[in-house]
Parts: sequence; C-alpha cells; structure tokens
Amino acid sequence: MSIDPADVRATLRAAGLRARHSLSQNFLADADVLTRILEAADPEPGGRILEIGPGLGLLTAGLLETGARVTAVELDRGLAAFLQERFEAPIEEGRLQLIEGDALDQDLVRLVEPPYDVVANLPYHITSPILHALLGTPPRPRRLVLMVQREVAERIAAPPGKMSYLSVFVQYHARVRVEFRVPPEAFEPEPAVESAVIVVEPYDADDRLGAEEEDQLWRLVQAAFRERRKMLHNVLARQLPFDADVVATALESAGIAPDRRPQTVAVGEWLALKEALGPIAEDWRGRRVGGA
Repeated sequence: MSIDPADVRATLRAAGLRARHSLSQNFLADADVLTRILEAADPEPGGRILEIGPGLGLLTAGLLETGARVTAVELDRGLAAFLQERFEAPIEEGRLQLIEGDALDQDLVRLVEPPYDVVANLPYHITSPILHALLGTPPRPRRLVLMVQREVAERIAAPPGKMSYLSVFVQYHARVRVEFRVPPEAFEPEPAVESAVIVVEPYDADDRLGAEEEDQLWRLVQAAFRERRKMLHNVLARQLPFDADVVATALESAGIAPDRRPQTVAVGEWLALKEALGPIAEDWRGRRVGGA
C-alpha cells in the first residue's frame, strides 16, 4: 500500500471533506507507520477489534486485510458517510460495524464482545478519558495499541520521579510501553507535535483490587496529585480526613519517606499506603481521624 499527504488531500477533496481542527483531525499518511502499527497490534483472523476515530479508513482497511472483525466509532458525520461508502462490502458481510457518534458517549467496553483489542489513532484531546473508560470498567480489552501525542505517551509510561495521576492509573491496570515515535510529517495536515504509538496490556482482573478498594486507592492518589510538588505528608494531612500523626504512621508503615513528592511514588507504594491508611471517608472535609 502506498500513501502520502498528497493522496490524503486528494481523497478529502474528492469526498468534499476537510480536516477539522476542532476534532483534532490529523489523518495518517504514511504506509510505513501503518505497517508498524499493524505489526504491534498483531490482529488475529476473526479477532475482534475496536477502533476509535477511523478517519479516512487507512488503519481500518489494514485491519480488515488481516481478517479481523472491526467495530469503528466515528464522530464526524461526513467521514462516517465516506466510510459507509468505502467499506460497503465488509459492512454488508458483517466484518465491519460502523458506529456514528462520540466515543465518549458510548459504553465502549460493551460495544465489542470480549475478548477484544483496541487499535486506534486517537484524537489527542480524548486520550485520557478513553483510557479511563477502557481500563476502569470491565470487560477490559486484551491489548490497546494507540497512537497518541508523544508527550502524553511519555507521561503514561513515566517512571517514578515523573509520575502523574494518569500514569499511576494506567500502570496500575496494565503494562505499558512506548513502541515507537511518529513524526508530524506522517500526517495530513501535520500536527504541531510529535506522536507516539503505545502498547497497553491490561493485567488479569484477578490481580486487581475489588471495586471498593479501588475507589479508596483513587481517592488517595487524586488527593496527593492535587499538590503534586508538595511533600506527601503535608499534602495528605491537608487533603484527607486523617490527622498528621496518622498520615506519618501510615507513610512509615508503607516505607515512604514523608518528604517524598507524589510524582516519585510508584504504583506498588500507593497500594501499600492505601493499605496502611485504611478506608478514606467520602467527604474529605468531614470528621478527621486522629490518634488521640
């Protein structure tokens, strides 16, 4: 398959379409990048794939050629009509299901019967909510291969010292790695930033906390990252319903120095701290738990 930015521009013109900046539309225009995405995804013949934001269908076509069965969600009405015409045969054959609508309004984990994978060139502005929707609610996909903004990719895969709430959330649920970078010239129109392809492989659900304990974990992590550059002891004593001595004892029990900053704390340490603190009240400004 050969494609370049000129091909994308010609396709858009012929279809009476244009890239919409408001929807972060940057269409993949590099066959080598497409090949590498498909290699990372390694779809199985007959395997079920959820694609978000298929655009002009370059990745969709590549997935269908492998024999995969694809469910694609496209927000743009004009692109949805274009895809309906382009993929008329696979739609009629039941190999492609095209859903016109906002992915953020969909119950994504219910669109495709498990087991399923996710392969997508995500609009940059929906990366975080899409990851929360797909990882935070079962049935989770087996694997996600996502093209995202490079800065976001590096934040998701960040080591302790550069952690954020997003990286803690994703790394709690899954193994994650940055597969390769993608330059702006691989798209039409060119975005102002580099992109990267990440591979996210969720852990077995049996290895995760129960729903109530997970809720406690996220209350703790969210509270800490409200003041990510402050010392952990001071932040938690301010943000959570525990007195300072209770926080100090819990940090010591978890093996975390009180002067650590939230971005330095690894996922395993957050789990240990949650266990040491015990239940966290829903109303963080309600009755405080003290030691005396």
